[in-house]
Amino acid sequence: MPSLRNPALRRFGDALREQRKRRGISQEQLALHAEVNRTYMGGVERGEENISLLTMVRISTVLKVKPSEILGKAGL
Repeated sequence: MPSLRNPALRRFGDALREQRKRRGISQEQLALHAEVNRTYMGGVERGEENISLLTMVRISTVLKVKPSEILGKAGL
């Protein structure tokens, strides 16, 4: 699957990675608890995947932040 490389997806991925690292959670742990594949999580953080709303909510729940906080950090 070709990478989307959309600037908004990249900014979201960067903001997500920042939140994850701030909480000391590995990408693998986050993927496991959010019930997504670790490879997919890596793609989200690189801005290669167009994440669904439900997946964003699951990830945000694991990180204990609101989805709007991640979106705000991404400038979206």
